[in-house]
Amino acid sequence: MENLDYGIIGNGKSAALVSKTGSIDWCCLPHFNSAGVFSKLLDKEIGGSFSLDVTDDYAIIQEYLWKTNILSTVYDNGEDAFQLIDFMPRYQKEDGSYYSPPDIIRFIRLLKGSPSFKVKYDPRLDFSHQKTFNENKGDYIKSFTEEGKYESLYLYSSLDLDKIRNYEEITLESNAYMLLGYHEKLINQSLDRSYLKFQRTKTYWMNWSEKTTHYTSYNEEILRSALVLKALTFEKSGAVLAAATTSLPETIGEERNWDYRFCWIRDASMVIKVMAGLGHTKSAKDFLQFIINLIPHKDEKIQIMYGINGEKDLTEQILTHLNGYEGSKPVRIGNAAYIQKQNDIYGILMEVIYQQFIQFETSLENSEELWTITRGIVKIVEAHWKQPDKGIWELRTEDRHFVFSKLLCWVAIDRAIRIGEILRKGINDEKWKALRTEIYNDIYEKGWNEEVGAYTQSYGSKDLDASTLLMEQYGFIKARDPRFVSTVKATEKQLCRDGLLYRYKNQDDFGTPSSSFTICTFWFIDSLYKIGERERAKEMFDKLLSYSNHLGLFSEDIDFETKRLLGNFPQAYSHLALIETAANFSKGLIPEEDLIPS
Repeated sequence: MENLDYGIIGNGKSAALVSKTGSIDWCCLPHFNSAGVFSKLLDKEIGGSFSLDVTDDYAIIQEYLWKTNILSTVYDNGEDAFQLIDFMPRYQKEDGSYYSPPDIIRFIRLLKGSPSFKVKYDPRLDFSHQKTFNENKGDYIKSFTEEGKYESLYLYSSLDLDKIRNYEEITLESNAYMLLGYHEKLINQSLDRSYLKFQRTKTYWMNWSEKTTHYTSYNEEILRSALVLKALTFEKSGAVLAAATTSLPETIGEERNWDYRFCWIRDASMVIKVMAGLGHTKSAKDFLQFIINLIPHKDEKIQIMYGINGEKDLTEQILTHLNGYEGSKPVRIGNAAYIQKQNDIYGILMEVIYQQFIQFETSLENSEELWTITRGIVKIVEAHWKQPDKGIWELRTEDRHFVFSKLLCWVAIDRAIRIGEILRKGINDEKWKALRTEIYNDIYEKGWNEEVGAYTQSYGSKDLDASTLLMEQYGFIKARDPRFVSTVKATEKQLCRDGLLYRYKNQDDFGTPSSSFTICTFWFIDSLYKIGERERAKEMFDKLLSYSNHLGLFSEDIDFETKRLLGNFPQAYSHLALIETAANFSKGLIPEEDLIPS
């Protein structure tokens, strides 16, 4: 049984996944959302990879270099040893701009003896749609396609290029490098140049990490999660991807396989709040601006998700020639969910705008623009909040009156009122307050199920949903309110299995989920902590952290039985929730009088 034992390296343009034995099994170039050049993750036979293969007598140990997104893999057989250092270059130039080309550098450091290995360099361009040819051009190996869409890739190295190309044994006599570039290099590459890029990139990451807020507990886990979020941030637009991959299944052999190389608006308020709390206000502001630029002023429909450059058309395609992760088909690129109607999006957007006003200075011109958007969203919510939708989990079955969607409609009006107060505008205030009360009462009466003793997934339903745990976080209800305490307890009873949570258990169009959605467990732990069950919350948190991979990374899902990581990887949402929960533990946010005994 495989686990997602990968590390992520990246530089704000794209990212690559490196296995615990040092094989690059996933990389899209030149950008996150480009076609794959290594896709072994989605097809072991034809996907393509880039590895240093050693004999079985070598022990292999992998870790991140301290406070960086640079990955170290050490190969040691007792007498011979070398270190493979993997990174994508990123550092500030003298003019203040960043050097972050679509390159991967593999710096090989001789540690002792005369270690030997074979380089398996097997790029399969354009998701292996057609054959990739590799030719030694003297200074580099050029990989290219001749049919279909033309793609090319360039490998520079101080190692013998023919031995690389022919998978022949190489004995390491001194330090070496391999540089994989999407573009042909205009100046000569050398070991010294690669080493300089390594040192500059290491300095960049350590400086970035030093700016991150320090906490009294779980500091290392928080920092690693922050570094993951930074690695998933597209520098050009400020967008944060949901994950670096597509089509890693929620359950092996099933069809819950989606492309997550996009930006969901729903993640936005959490990203902005968390990154600002970590001291990275520039990242928060850049993402905020990305979202604001997407918001139409008047009648245009707001989508739930966009491409990393703000693309609106995310038409879904199926790559039938790829076998899928452990045979889990289909492999999809694009995501049909972009056309779905989800009423919670308006509350998320309003929360984002509210964050802008309370966290950052806003110019008069910007304030006027945001005020126009605010009034527009209120009109949309007023017209549509009573309608059913697909809900937070993007169910592809019939629309329902989801409690979470109604909650976020309430959030939209509540935040609009608060924004109005900040801007000292009295316009529509009483009307908006009346609407806020109407939505609140609707949720209070129809969302609550007396028999179950909880706010349920949708009106009239007995099924529970982990998303109702966010009612306290959004300010709809107090942590000590008996209804919230009861909802937390009922949610545990119905949705908790061996310390992990289902999103929901009622059947959807793909059957009952057999894996836990990682973020839901974080939500539950956070809720337990807030209602006062601190010790149990901390125990569950520590247990959940133990399910990460060897580098502390989480995917979207965890299998209930085996505890293996499943779903797209690494998952921004999971790491956001980890940071938020750990930060709450550190701050001790809950007053003693709000606590209830475990």
